[in-house]
Amino acid sequence: ISHHSITTITLPPNYLEHLHHSTSSNLVTLVTAGETLNKRILQSWQHTKILINAYGTTETTICTSTINYNESQYTIPLIGRPISNTQIYILDSYMNLVPVGVGGEIYIGGVGLARGYLNRPDLTADRFIPNPFFSEEDLAALKQDQDISKSLRLYRTGDLARYLPDGNIEFLGRIDEQVKIRGFRIELGEIEA
Repeated sequence: ISHHSITTITLPPNYLEHLHHSTSSNLVTLVTAGETLNKRILQSWQHTKILINAYGTTETTICTSTINYNESQYTIPLIGRPISNTQIYILDSYMNLVPVGVGGEIYIGGVGLARGYLNRPDLTADRFIPNPFFSEEDLAALKQDQDISKSLRLYRTGDLARYLPDGNIEFLGRIDEQVKIRGFRIELGEIEA
């Protein structure tokens, strides 16, 4: 980073534990993504001129929401607000929107949504569901060159979160036993099997 005078970098938060501030003095913009940002790493790297935490899944073309900590009063790890052309709904187990401050599962919609899983119609049907919040007005607002089928569906992430009063989202964990190791999703049940 120092040798090549790198000013912008994207890394999973756990890599930041092994990156020394002295070797990264050229950094202007640091984007963290791929894993949960913890408070210790956040506090250690808040000196960076622009510190952005990004959240998203492969099924939603990686980035779904962001927060720029240098424009925020927060000192706790958040995943921010949805990016343009993306919707994040936090729902209870009955597919109802939860109130602000109440935890629920993250469902994502928008133009970045994938079509599904290759050769996995069962998993696609389980995770990509009809969007109950899509109205006729929404349909009319879509440009004709967009893939409407993506907007008519939501992706069920398995992630838990809650909306804060200002519209930022706090990540709370998983609803299942899935873990991430170096940014890779690992299903513990598959290892057991």
